[in-house]
Amino acid sequence: MSFIDLNYRPSSSDLVCRFFVEPSPGSSIESACEDIAAESSIGTWTDISTMDSGIGEKLGPHVFEIDKGMVSIAYPSDLFEAENMPCILSSVAGNIFGMKAVENLRLVDVFFPKKLARSFPGPEFGIYGVRGLLGVRKRPLVGTIIKPKLGLPSGRHAEVAYESWVGGCDIVKDDENLTSQRFNPFEERVLKTLEARDRAEEESGEGKVYMPNVSSETGEMLRRAEFVRDHGGRYVMVDIVTVGFSGLQALIKADLGLVIHGHRAMHAAFTRNKKHGISMLVLAKLSRLVGVDQLHIGTGVGKMEGPRQEVLGIRDAIVGSFFDLKPVFPVSSGGLHPGLVPPLVELMGCDVIIQAGGGVHGHPQGTRNGAVAMRQAVDAVMENISLQEYAGSHPELKAALEKWTSS
Repeated sequence: MSFIDLNYRPSSSDLVCRFFVEPSPGSSIESACEDIAAESSIGTWTDISTMDSGIGEKLGPHVFEIDKGMVSIAYPSDLFEAENMPCILSSVAGNIFGMKAVENLRLVDVFFPKKLARSFPGPEFGIYGVRGLLGVRKRPLVGTIIKPKLGLPSGRHAEVAYESWVGGCDIVKDDENLTSQRFNPFEERVLKTLEARDRAEEESGEGKVYMPNVSSETGEMLRRAEFVRDHGGRYVMVDIVTVGFSGLQALIKADLGLVIHGHRAMHAAFTRNKKHGISMLVLAKLSRLVGVDQLHIGTGVGKMEGPRQEVLGIRDAIVGSFFDLKPVFPVSSGGLHPGLVPPLVELMGCDVIIQAGGGVHGHPQGTRNGAVAMRQAVDAVMENISLQEYAGSHPELKAALEKWTSS
């Protein structure tokens, strides 16, 4: 059967995928589209006796747009199980990338029908819940990542966190590859760092957040998240790609009342190639559906790859109106320092979490003054004062600018 129907118009119950398709040499784009549509739904490589017209009429997809390599396919929502992201991905982003019919294939965007989208919970907290938890209503949130990524014992880890908080950071988080190594066991680290958080809150009079990385085998991940909750933690972070959507959904469905911070480690393995793989935009939309409260989306100004317009598109997808789901808090991280705060806020607006690792701990005067400088940069932006002018009366910011923007 043919799945190409350029006169078809998607119904309100269709899930629509937009692909970039580059057929293999000697193959036409139409032939490649037929194979993609078949493999991602009800078809296979040959005619089969078990197929009947009723299945095709009810569940057959429709390739309804082919335009200079951009292809749109509508899938009946009955193909998918509600609230099962692995099922959806195994269909529309499963075997299709390995087919001989395509030289390159990229899932660029995905659009969910209302009923299927609402089978997922979405964020429990999102932007407004996080702001309420911290008591910070308008300005960007300032965060850091403990550096070095690996090697600090738990006591030293907690000391660095404390210095960051009292310097002005709202948030301190583990890095993506720190879990429960011998030099820094998870439970010990959580207890010591939460105690440091409490001291920092008392000293500063501000709400502070610690995000321990709970990424692990699903059962252990849930146990660690429960440990955080039981000892006064309010947040966890999870490496959403490496634990997979099954693990992520299990964590969210455990309903522990914790803010879920989504780190996207390993995403570029399939998002970076603009001709092949899956876009970060798709990953972001799926993360919002399953219920992540915060998500790394790129910076547009730091060390990590990601063009400005692409980052803005991802931001819009996770904060804009989407079937009444709460907006996800965008996180920018990677090569950030105080000198990059103005262009970052100009690009992202005030609803952004600025995560600076080296940009805090690499300050010439140490971690505490690095955090002070980051907070001063945010204050300058909020007061509409240039960093250079603000640095005239704020030596911590001045030292940061001299180190990172002197060239």
